[in-house]
Amino acid sequence: MTKRGQSSNTSLSRDRGNRSPGPIRCAIYTRKSSEEGLELEFNSLDAQREAAESYIASQRNEGWVCLPDRYDDGGFSGGSMERPALEQLLKDIEAGKIDCVVVYKVDRLSRSLMDFARIMETFDRKGVSFVSVTQQFNTTSSMGRLTLNILLSFAQFEREIIGERIRDKIAAQKRRGKWAGGVPILGYDVDRSGGSPRLVVNPREAHRVREIFKMYLDKGSLQRTVTELRHREWKNKRRVTRKGDSVGGQPFNTGSLHVLLTNPLLTGKIVHRGNTYDGEHEAIVDVALFERVRQQLAENGRTGGIEMRNKYGALLRGLMRCKKCDCAMIHTFYGKRNKQYRYYRCLEAIKNGAHTCGASSLPGLEIEKLVVDEIRSLGKDRALLDRILAEAVVNVDEELAALKAERASIHASLGRMEKELRELIADKSGSAATTARLASIHEQISGTRNRVAEIETRLGVLGSKAISREEARKALSEFDGVWSQLSPREQARVLKLLLSNVEFDSEKSTVAVTFRATGIAALCTRRLEEAA
Repeated sequence: MTKRGQSSNTSLSRDRGNRSPGPIRCAIYTRKSSEEGLELEFNSLDAQREAAESYIASQRNEGWVCLPDRYDDGGFSGGSMERPALEQLLKDIEAGKIDCVVVYKVDRLSRSLMDFARIMETFDRKGVSFVSVTQQFNTTSSMGRLTLNILLSFAQFEREIIGERIRDKIAAQKRRGKWAGGVPILGYDVDRSGGSPRLVVNPREAHRVREIFKMYLDKGSLQRTVTELRHREWKNKRRVTRKGDSVGGQPFNTGSLHVLLTNPLLTGKIVHRGNTYDGEHEAIVDVALFERVRQQLAENGRTGGIEMRNKYGALLRGLMRCKKCDCAMIHTFYGKRNKQYRYYRCLEAIKNGAHTCGASSLPGLEIEKLVVDEIRSLGKDRALLDRILAEAVVNVDEELAALKAERASIHASLGRMEKELRELIADKSGSAATTARLASIHEQISGTRNRVAEIETRLGVLGSKAISREEARKALSEFDGVWSQLSPREQARVLKLLLSNVEFDSEKSTVAVTFRATGIAALCTRRLEEAA
């Protein structure tokens, strides 16, 4: 009877009968799922290799020889075949360089029963034996294969249980509003000084994120915003890994910009499986601004970008509404040959017939002229001007409060960064990771202090400027001269800034123009800043 401890040797002797006598070339494969501890002088991979080398040495009388090549996969899961060392091992097996593969434990080679079967098929085809230092068995017998499959089934079960526990832990963290790890986005850094990592605001990046949101609303499309971002050389989040490698920092494209503009994390929220929770981290984008951007993205998604496809110069596209149906009035046209007539018609009437809505078609040119004339006469409406100025005061007060809150947050961030800087300077290891982190902290501190200077300048401007009725009238009186110089696409964008909607009441045959007072206030404020 063959003893259990000799089963692998018997298998090897049988395999060697099919080839010329010689040493049994043994390759040692090691693996560790996480990167934690790999930087140590003697880590888990070294411990696995040492145990395997000792086992091979004990089989020296059988002709076992340890190959010098190392097949180490540090930081790779056993649930996948995409591992560089494993791929190299299989290539060397195909090349006939290996007779036996030695591992510390079966699950080091694979935790997937299906993947393990594929690996063993390659081993069998090339006459390569497989040995586990802590779990010896004969892979050529049916009982040995059964034992192996049972071990692999438990390994796969353990991997799935670990995965479920990790998913449950992440879900619990997110329900409590905690950041559950991953790659930080533009506007935030990861603070690892406490018990668990948390997101903290990067003041310089946070200011840039808010500017990107406003830029998108101004440009009206992702592509034009990307063009402007590339012109300014604003890039996505750049970070330094624990190994000291710099990753990210790529120019924006429409895809990465869309991901940023739709990330609720920026509003202080945590989203998990369709549910939204209040996060522990500080918001850097106002919810109202985030919602306006979301609506603009949705509108562009339906129309492909109104302004970009506004072939017939429909200035009120997206603004006109039918009061009776509470439905949009869309731009359409009629005509033959080279003559076209533009109209705005109720969408309900177009879909379900004219009998469903009494709103007749409105001639496009005339209704647009009426609305623009309303804007021209705005400077003469004292009551409306007073309301705009009152809202402008509220807006200034809100901006002052936001800037002061940002300044306080920046000072707190500077304190954290300066503390980390002192700790890094005290670190005498001189590792590449420490040097890279030092450079990154210096850059962040410099950028943060520049942002403080910008805030102080802006606070001075807001504190010294107040919009008077006369200044507002003057700014609005210049509208006509500016308007005539704009292209139809630019005119449509200006109207969307100044107006919230234009409503047609078919029963009274009236048109009501609702001004966006915040947009008009911004127009007046911009003129004052240009004059300053």
